[in-house]
Amino acid sequence: MSTYTRAHVFQIDPNTKKNWLPTSKHAVTVSYFYDSTRNVYRIISLDGTKAIINSTISPNMTFTKTSQKFGQWADSRANTVYGLGFSTEHHLTKFAEKFAEYKEAARLAKEKSQEKSEMAKSPSQESPGGELSSPLTPVTPPMENINGTDEICDTTPNSDSLPGPAQNALAFAHSPTMTKHWEAELEALKGNNAKLTAALLESTANVKQWKQQLAAYQEEAERLHKRVTELECQSNQTPAIKSQKTELNQTIEELENALRDKEEEMEKLKEELENMNDLMEQKDTLTQKLEETELRSRVLEEQLSGAEQRLEDNQEEQENFRKSLRTLLELLDGKIFELTELRDTLARLIEEAS
Repeated sequence: MSTYTRAHVFQIDPNTKKNWLPTSKHAVTVSYFYDSTRNVYRIISLDGTKAIINSTISPNMTFTKTSQKFGQWADSRANTVYGLGFSTEHHLTKFAEKFAEYKEAARLAKEKSQEKSEMAKSPSQESPGGELSSPLTPVTPPMENINGTDEICDTTPNSDSLPGPAQNALAFAHSPTMTKHWEAELEALKGNNAKLTAALLESTANVKQWKQQLAAYQEEAERLHKRVTELECQSNQTPAIKSQKTELNQTIEELENALRDKEEEMEKLKEELENMNDLMEQKDTLTQKLEETELRSRVLEEQLSGAEQRLEDNQEEQENFRKSLRTLLELLDGKIFELTELRDTLARLIEEAS
């Protein structure tokens, strides 16, 4: 099975784990491949003869869309995070759908491999992530369209028809006729390797063609600049030459303006990213302060509740004290009245005695 698209390839900065580092100067072909020897699925991308992506899809991988035209996934074996920038949102969506499809296929293949391992030990071992030594099986080679479009081509045959290594080893042990089957499969693998080599050569040829086109564009730009200089040096310029000079100057200015606009847009995007990081840090700080404030508020509420309770107790004590004073005052008034009566009685007795 083979599915390919074109995208700009990035890898996460191993030092900061935040910034993206471009691994391709331009959009390159990114393809899905089936490794029939190891019964795994891979994502491969070549920049010339250099493999900038060689990622084995595992069931625990997740492809995440971080924007309308950008997606990423983490590869624990390669100890990195890959990022792809697409030209349209449709291409991103299509790639994500295929990623989920092949992730599920990888899960089923892993389960089948575990079942077969109970019968026989698999003879192949997984190669390191950066090597392309195993025979890959693109049923339809990832050939680009002649007009350079970025349409995603997809051909997906039934992978269940390919026999696993454990099954072939068991059948070979019981039937000598399986030798022909192994020879046929070996020839198929050689053919697949030849197709992959042809695809790599074609990709290399395309890169060379693009470099030649870029060099031609640069030469054309230099020629236009020289032509403008020559036209400026001529003292007796004709109206036609002046018009041509004006058009050339306008074209150069438009190209320069477009370049400046792109640079400004890149700067704005960088500033927005930095601002977003600052906002995230401020959000974390404010969240922490809010939690601390809520904690202090709860403590103050508890202290206020305690103070209110103590105030109520004090008010109750004062009320009881007032009642006690009133009772004592009433008793004192009674005693004073009795003493007054006693005085009056004594005074009368003294008068009577005299």
